Amino acid sequence: MNRSLLIIEDDPQVLGILHHFFTSSGWTVARATDGRMGIESYERDLPSIVVLDLEMPGLSGMQVLQILLARDPDATVLILTGNGDVSSAVQAMQHGAENFLTKPIDRALLAAATERAAEKAALKRLARFFAEKQRDAAGDLGTMGSSPQMQALRREIELLAPGSAPILLTGETGSGKGWAAKLVHGASPRRSAPFVEVNCAGLSATFLDSELFGHEKGAFTDAKTQKLGLFEIANGGTLFLDEIGDLAPELQPKLLKVLESQRFRRLGGTREIEVDVRLVAATHHDLQLAVEEGRFRRDLYYRLAVLPLQLPPLRERGREEIVELATRLLTELRARIGRGPTRFAPETLAILVRYDWPGNIRELRNVLERVVLLAAHAEELRPEHLPTDLRANLGSDQLLDDDDLTLEAVEKRHIARVLLQSEGNRAAAARTLGVTRATLYKKLKAYGLELLDRTANSASNG
Repeated sequence: MNRSLLIIEDDPQVLGILHHFFTSSGWTVARATDGRMGIESYERDLPSIVVLDLEMPGLSGMQVLQILLARDPDATVLILTGNGDVSSAVQAMQHGAENFLTKPIDRALLAAATERAAEKAALKRLARFFAEKQRDAAGDLGTMGSSPQMQALRREIELLAPGSAPILLTGETGSGKGWAAKLVHGASPRRSAPFVEVNCAGLSATFLDSELFGHEKGAFTDAKTQKLGLFEIANGGTLFLDEIGDLAPELQPKLLKVLESQRFRRLGGTREIEVDVRLVAATHHDLQLAVEEGRFRRDLYYRLAVLPLQLPPLRERGREEIVELATRLLTELRARIGRGPTRFAPETLAILVRYDWPGNIRELRNVLERVVLLAAHAEELRPEHLPTDLRANLGSDQLLDDDDLTLEAVEKRHIARVLLQSEGNRAAAARTLGVTRATLYKKLKAYGLELLDRTANSASNG
């Protein structure tokens, strides 16, 4: 993560304290003592975070904020303000500031706010980068993810695609095995021939037999006409058998024979038909275990697993991959639906990258399809558009990312933040806020924060 930071502060003492604090925390720090110097420094160095004092001579902090955001909408700015000028900080947040901190500055709060802002800044820039490099061409290996695992998989596909041996794709449900099969086909010499797919799960043995190998007229009661099988339809191209682990036992020897000889007979037929088909199979089952338990033929397994490829689950691919996939899916869904948000709010991306995605890419796509429909007229996909179970991943951080920027809402958020930081110690929280304990208690009751108060207390005592 980029850890460069710009401080724009006219008070030399405060500037020196902040510079020492951030450099000792591992940040690369630039300093400016007025607004114009700050703007020039930002345009020259493009730091990840700007810490900006609101009260400065010449160009005010508010003017600097507006200029920075006009020139770079992704600029991430933390505001510093006096205790008595919270309303100006609220106005700054309405104009696009990320957060605000009151002087005198609590170093723990400053560190936490800066780390959170840096994470959001990185996510914003990632989203913009992936949106700019978006490529949606079918079969384009450039559409694979940027994680080390997916780049390794890309190299394997590039090596294996030109051949004709079967490929076995393994991985969790929804991890993109069908998508990888299409990439194999698209990167192969067979790309101009048919790509045909069928799911082996949930189909009866008789029906799947007819689907794969076809049948002759009169082969069974409802066979009114001759039917070509998918092996014939895919001749010269690729046949993708999804969920091969669920293939009926009586069809397994027939499939093995086709793989070995490229010949088969239609159901009810006597003539052997020769085809040239590349088979790609996929499963989320442990086929080796199925072999040991006698549910899958050993010889068929070894024939299928000549070239095995493992797709990693989404949770292991890193946050960059999730941002990249989400950006591509949002573009695709918006194009298909014809409306919907054009971008993610950084808070939304933060939720997406924290979630474990047990359903992998399929779950991500389903979630985004739902929210694009629900937020059809919004320009930006916000956290409130997401399902409740995803938003729950924010926990107490939701108090820090509320969209309501009224003075009361900001005060509630600031009290909650200080209370959590002081681990429920009301006396310490009151001192930090500059109010009496009685005033703090009234505020807690008015804003419904007693539960938060008790939770913080119990956490500190437990």
